[in-house]
Amino acid sequence: QVQLVESGGGLVQSGGSLRLSCETSGFTFTNFFMGWVRRAPGKGVEGREWVSSIDNRGIETSYADSVKGRFTISRDNAKNTLYLQMDALKPEDTAVYFCRRTIGLRIGQDFGSWGQGTQVTVSS
Repeated sequence: QVQLVESGGGLVQSGGSLRLSCETSGFTFTNFFMGWVRRAPGKGVEGREWVSSIDNRGIETSYADSVKGRFTISRDNAKNTLYLQMDALKPEDTAVYFCRRTIGLRIGQDFGSWGQGTQVTVSS
């Protein structure tokens, strides 16, 4: 059974930082590209916004223009864990963040099970 457990969210002021983690189980982590998506308040699954993706080796990454230069995705294949370092946070980054398996590094390529997500709230 695939499990994705996101953590690390919270309330921060504009300009602050957070590090999100996603502990995974139930599948072979090293076989999959992974990514982060987010859902802003009032948005459903179809309104999710792709944030970033990383290949299965942890070498190639990609980012949405809205977060490029501020967020860094990484993974620890020994721990089956995905990370998202978020710096210079802005109020528009407020959302629930989810980690996802993906089939590539581009937008819209996430699939499969959802975790519970972790809430990030950035105050101005």
